[in-house]
Amino acid sequence: MFSYTRAESRERGRLFRKGFRQALADNVDPALERRIQAIDQSAAERGQRELNALHTVREADRNTVAQAKAKVRTASREDKAAARQALRDAEQQLKRSERAVNRAENS
Repeated sequence: MFSYTRAESRERGRLFRKGFRQALADNVDPALERRIQAIDQSAAERGQRELNALHTVREADRNTVAQAKAKVRTASREDKAAARQALRDAEQQLKRSERAVNRAENS
């Protein structure tokens, strides 16, 4: 997964266009390619850190759902409705975090 900043995207696009013009003239500057590779590498590292953070959030949400299920099972009759609502909220949060992880892994 790559995670480019706006500045990196602009710079990479500018370098790509410059390299394209140089390729048409059969005179590509190797420094240009190194700069593009450096931008790609930093974006890949940033993307991996973000993906790891998303995995951490997803695991925390899974634990929250498990705790909410346990509270539903052990709740008294008066507290059961509140425990079920907390479980639904936790499951919705888990779905959001799972979707975020899936989007990040597939991009």
